[in-house]
Amino acid sequence: MSDLATYIPQGFGVAHAAAIGLIIALWGFYTPILKLLGRGSLNSQLHAVRLRWLQMHQGIEREHRVFDAILLGHISSSISYFGSGTLLVLAGLVSALANVNSVYLLTRSLAFVDHTMTLHLFTLCVFLLTAILAQCFFSFTYALRKMAYTFAMLGGLQATRAESPEARIMGEQSAVVLTEAVRSINTGIRGYYYAVAALFLFAGPYACIAATLTITALLYYRQLFSPTAVAIAKYVDVLKGAKG
Repeated sequence: MSDLATYIPQGFGVAHAAAIGLIIALWGFYTPILKLLGRGSLNSQLHAVRLRWLQMHQGIEREHRVFDAILLGHISSSISYFGSGTLLVLAGLVSALANVNSVYLLTRSLAFVDHTMTLHLFTLCVFLLTAILAQCFFSFTYALRKMAYTFAMLGGLQATRAESPEARIMGEQSAVVLTEAVRSINTGIRGYYYAVAALFLFAGPYACIAATLTITALLYYRQLFSPTAVAIAKYVDVLKGAKG
């Protein structure tokens, strides 16, 4: 135990551990908790829409298929934008870690920063921000790879309607990969929200806990009760009713 205590930053207490654990838990278990609270994420609900889209993609004229590819290309461009922006922020945070002593001294003049925070605890907070942004970057790059897989699968769909079992399976699995790509995008974007929550660690652990709970409540509201969520739920219900 004494050896373990040497690795704990001075000033790090139960409240700090609770604040960091809350960020990790709510971010990591966001989707399972959302399933318990309602119908699941908007992305999972929209899987039925993507499935219908790709099924209709088979057997339509070639110019319409090109138009669909253009739409997917815009999604890929958005992923690249987020990935490039995240890489720049990540580079800045790594630079801050490399010069943490100077950054620590500069923040002493900021009113909202906890002036009782030790250098080691400050370093831990910067490292947490860096780790969150690194995970966001990995999510965006993985989403880009999934989009590349989607393009290949989309190009391999047959030109006739999906009437055979093989054609239906190809359309269904293409929709699955596209939904997984969007899931990775959402994970990266959601990480930015929890990075903002982690910023409040510099003001103190209780401020961070309050910010984390507020941000999580906002995210759940957008997924469950916002006008967009209600509209998507009605759209999907009508689509499933029409198919039934």
